[in-house]
Parts: sequence; structure tokens; C-alpha cells
Amino acid sequence: MKWVGQPVRRKEDARFVTGQGRYTDDINIEGQAHAAVTRSTHAHARIRNIDLAAAAAAPGVLGVFTQPDLEAGGVKPYPTYTRDPRFAYLNADGSEMPDPPQWALAKGKVRFVGEPVAFVVAETRAQARDAAEMVSIDYETLATVTTAAEALAPGAPRLWDDVTGNLCFDWARGDRAALDAAVAEAAHLTRLTLVNNRIIVAYMEPRTVLAAWDAETGRTTVQAPTQGTHRFCDTLSETLGGSPRDYHVMTPDVGGGFGPRGFMLRTAVTN
Repeated sequence: MKWVGQPVRRKEDARFVTGQGRYTDDINIEGQAHAAVTRSTHAHARIRNIDLAAAAAAPGVLGVFTQPDLEAGGVKPYPTYTRDPRFAYLNADGSEMPDPPQWALAKGKVRFVGEPVAFVVAETRAQARDAAEMVSIDYETLATVTTAAEALAPGAPRLWDDVTGNLCFDWARGDRAALDAAVAEAAHLTRLTLVNNRIIVAYMEPRTVLAAWDAETGRTTVQAPTQGTHRFCDTLSETLGGSPRDYHVMTPDVGGGFGPRGFMLRTAVTN
């Protein structure tokens, strides 16, 4: 039988429509802990101080962590793939795009509303959420912008102190000389500014992950709704250390993908 061009019957519909799907929230691990994230309430601010005392003393709390704690434990920034030949894009002048470190939690400064600042682990989900709200953060608010044009204007507040300007990359394709020649000979020119709408991928199942470490084998089993388990093994090894073979990533049913689940993002809510 030739499969090309032939319809393939779906086999999973029956269990989905009868409520038998198996998503991350349907999986229970014996003795599992739960986590919640304290997120920034500011779009741009320096972190003066983080007071964890109340959260650490809350009922059921097993640990409260900030970025210095993660670094002390050897956690590295998330790989951004801007230097990976498979994903890298060069600027129009041939230079590499900026590659600021993407730490799991905010380091010294927050750069968007909702950026993770503290990570709370507790015995139950409710206890973790309650304790996350007890984390007290002293911010020094900084200037903000709300449009791309404002961000690119001279004198705009810079998100990254060691990166000139706020331009991610300037990409071009085609024959610029031929284009300029055609424009120069055109009988009429129309100039307009196009603003792309903000795009938010809103899948039904939020980002989440279950992880269990086996002390005997030293291997970590991770269950998460992804669009590529092998890439997650690579990212985990680059961030947490060890070999990709030290991580076994499994993907149960996925409540929507659309691309962003193909990468591990630092904004994820972790369980």
C-alpha cells in the first residue's frame, strides 16, 4: 500500500471525546512536590532586594529559590540557539545578532511584566501559590516603552546594558542593488509603515512539566507537553549539566502546540 496521498484515520479521537485524554495534569507521581513562580509586576525595573523569609516560613514550603541560588547550584542560562547554525540569522551587514543570557529567573533586573523572579516549592499546589505571593520584592522602576518604534528611537531605555540599542536583528534577503535601481526608475512611490499585531499562542493546556530524579541511576524523567523531546534533552543537559542521555523526556497528550512548544522557555509555569 502506498501511503502518500492516502487519508489516515485518526485513532485518538474516541478517548479524547470521552474524557480519557492523558495530559500532564492527569499524571500523579508518588510524593511529588509542587511549585509556583513569583513574577514581576513591572515592565522594567532593577531588583533592589528580595525578601524570602515569609515565603520560606509558610506552611508546607520545601524551598524558595532566586537566581543566585540557581547559579550557586551550577544552573546555566538557557541556550538561545542564536549561535546554532541550524537556527542562527545574521544581520543584513553580516554581523551576529545579540545574544544576552537567558537565565531561568531574573538576575538583577526585570525586563517584562510577568518575568519569573522567585521559585517556590511546597507540598501542595495551593501552598506553593500562597507562598509565592509572600515573596517581597523591592524594585527600582525604570523607564519603559510600549511600541517597537519607541524602543528603536534614539535615547530609548535599553533592556540590556551591554547591548547597544534594542534591535534584535536586522534581516534582509534579495538583491538590494536591483531593488534600489527599480525604485529609482519607478513612476510613482508609495511609502507606508506596517505594524504587525502582537501574536500570542494561546493553547488550551498551559506550559507545565513533571520531573522525577532517580537516585540510583542518576537519570531524570521529565514529562511535559512538547513538540520535540530530543531538543529538550539537549536543553536540559546544557542548562543543568550532564549528558542528554541523563534525561528521559516523554510527551503525553498535548493540549495545543503551534510551534512554541518546540523550545523550552524560561516563562513556563512549572509543576
